Amino acid sequence: MNTDADPCFSVCIRVQKIKSLMEKVLSARFDIPNAHTLDVYLQTGGYKALGKALKEMTPEQIIDEVKKSALRGRGGAGFSAGMKWSFVPKDLPKPKYLVCNADESEPGTFKDRLIMEKDPHSMLEGMLIAAYAIDCHLAFIYIRGEYWHIKELLERAIEEARERGYIGKNILGTGFDCDIIVHPGAGAYICGEETALLESLEGRRGEPRLRPPYPTTHGYHGQPTVVNNVETFSAVPAIVAYGAAWYRSLGTAYGSSSTPGTKLYTLLGHVNRPGLFEAPFGLTLRQVIEDFGGGMRPDSTFHFALTGGAAGTIAPPALLDIPIDYASAALGVSLGAGAFLICDQSVSPVAFLRELMHFFEAESCGKCTPCRIGTRQAREILDRMAGGRGRAGDVIELTRLAEILQTASFCGLGQSAALPLKSALKHFAGDFEAAEG
Repeated sequence: MNTDADPCFSVCIRVQKIKSLMEKVLSARFDIPNAHTLDVYLQTGGYKALGKALKEMTPEQIIDEVKKSALRGRGGAGFSAGMKWSFVPKDLPKPKYLVCNADESEPGTFKDRLIMEKDPHSMLEGMLIAAYAIDCHLAFIYIRGEYWHIKELLERAIEEARERGYIGKNILGTGFDCDIIVHPGAGAYICGEETALLESLEGRRGEPRLRPPYPTTHGYHGQPTVVNNVETFSAVPAIVAYGAAWYRSLGTAYGSSSTPGTKLYTLLGHVNRPGLFEAPFGLTLRQVIEDFGGGMRPDSTFHFALTGGAAGTIAPPALLDIPIDYASAALGVSLGAGAFLICDQSVSPVAFLRELMHFFEAESCGKCTPCRIGTRQAREILDRMAGGRGRAGDVIELTRLAEILQTASFCGLGQSAALPLKSALKHFAGDFEAAEG
């Protein structure tokens, strides 16, 4: 597939070319022609970090370096990557597995797609380094079913790497063996949750498992397994190549943040330049809109933003200047997977929330009653309210449902559905009270 002609990608490149006063890590190769090929990847320093890891570092040193870098999972949860790797039991005869979560189903997010299309070998190299660190010899890429063209691209990249000795037996002559298999899912949002992903990978219906035990000790077929996101693995080669201290020094262009390094963000909605950009943590919504989105569209006034994806928060104008990182959700602005949907005065918070609840209702796996029934009841109430048929007590009922979803749902899907519900009801109470009729 010629992704250079992809209109989505051309938008992303325009955004990236804005002077952002920081070093690119994850998107450094995005505008290099044929960067998805092994030859170009090698010409731009590719697989040097793998060579360093296998020939100069012990598995313990790699894990320690990733820990020191403070790299956190980029799928939305934000758990320490190095810490997760360290939980895999050492010196056990059991096989260990590695899974790359490429089931990018969060609405408004397409960052993983761009990595896999434009720079797939960075993800593969990161996976191989992680596999060596945990003594894994078979890894999987669990990819969203709708990304069929990317599945084929990844399989070509894996074959290229295998032919040149970077994947398979005796990698780089070090005696380390590791193969990578691409496994397509069926487009289920729930399979973004790591245990539901593992259920699907094993051939069963994608439903979350009871935790503990956690996948690092009881994962794929009951064996120790590490699951990380595409973006997480893609950050690993640079950390190994240049060191944790270098990585922690990045991201000073936009003030302070407790989270070092850089991140890929996706920006959609009523802004002049929607697309993808790489920037440090600690951005505010105002900076996202003005510096990277080119400001609001003509005749558009900022009304609210959905931050972090569907499982995020609805942020009003009063929160435009909150620095966004993994701690900012407590202040009303979620980071999540780094997705921002900007809405102007033409968008009703009530109708918008109805669409979100419809999404969660459709994507619920149905395993637990709070999520299966709660999302449907919330959507039905919002249907009435958005259609001018609201009833007295609807806001109270939505508030009650949000609390039930958050406290009683079995997994993160139902719990996360409460976040936009609660934030919308809090910040746009007048709109919902008016919709009660």
